[in-house]
Amino acid sequence: MKSNIVILWILTAYFALLGGVYTVWNLIVHDRVEWAGSATIIGAGFLAGFIAVYLMLAQRKQGGTLTEDLEDSDIDDGDPELGEFSPWSWWPLVLSLAISLVVLGLCLGFNFWISFLSLPLVIVGIVGWVYEYYRGHFAR
Repeated sequence: MKSNIVILWILTAYFALLGGVYTVWNLIVHDRVEWAGSATIIGAGFLAGFIAVYLMLAQRKQGGTLTEDLEDSDIDDGDPELGEFSPWSWWPLVLSLAISLVVLGLCLGFNFWISFLSLPLVIVGIVGWVYEYYRGHFAR
């Protein structure tokens, strides 16, 4: 976590410097501030700083140095149980395809029927993914 904090502080400083250079450059070349780019670059610096501060506070609350930050630790020392995953499951693929069709229909505007016809696929994908452990080979 310590290295992540350092990287995020470097990104914060980089985006702050880049935002200042970008704003001054636009003032020199165009005699005005280009607000969309300046706000985006400086906002990226703020977001990186927010994450860095959050990680610093989380590290302090966890008691300082984590096992990942120790030089003599193994990979398995800080390896918690992350949850139950289904590497054989096809339902995430079905769900992502259905959601992408819904978004495609909304983006095209005049082809709203694509969204309307793919909403049942979204429901099938959600139900299939939720209930995949209740039937078939992996039923409990």
